[in-house]
Amino acid sequence: MEIKEQILYKRAFWLSLFTILYNIIEGVVSMALGYADETLSLFGFGADSFIEVLSGIGIAMMILRIKRNPDSPKSRFEITALKITGTAFYLLSAGLLAGIILNIIYQHKPETTIWGIIISSISIAVMVWLMNAKKRIGIKLDSSPIIADANCTKICVYMSVVLVISSLVYELTGFAYADSIGAAGLIYFSVSEGREAFEKAHGKECDCEC
Repeated sequence: MEIKEQILYKRAFWLSLFTILYNIIEGVVSMALGYADETLSLFGFGADSFIEVLSGIGIAMMILRIKRNPDSPKSRFEITALKITGTAFYLLSAGLLAGIILNIIYQHKPETTIWGIIISSISIAVMVWLMNAKKRIGIKLDSSPIIADANCTKICVYMSVVLVISSLVYELTGFAYADSIGAAGLIYFSVSEGREAFEKAHGKECDCEC
């Protein structure tokens, strides 16, 4: 392997480690503030970040594998990580749905959604940068798995956009169901990510463009 390729694979690996670390921090902060402010969408966003950590670990292992042999099949560890990730996304979706139902029944409203606006805005900036950085490396290496990972980061951007919109609507209008609608948006993308994780575990690659 050429020195240039080694450097690019090393950068891809460090980007995956940064993704893991960022999601851990984002998850802790989002869940803590979401719980304190009784904001379902922010709390769910934080829970999603921890699932992204599981996915990120699988991606890091994938990069190490394709660095050694670009044509090698998925390892047992990667397949297991994908199945755990998919299951976690489905469980998150079920939990958010239960939260939405309870919010509607009890007409619950968050204390504030200002933290949702702040955290999601930061997340959009970070994830767009990560997506572009991963895609540039994937194109230079002509690596479909790395490009696919970059495209999958778009889902994180979409979820952040859902959170920032629902948080802004509630903060500006006080619309009672804005938080629940935001959580419903997170369910949509969580189910999508869960399905894609299981498809990848069974050998079907998805470029996450859907």
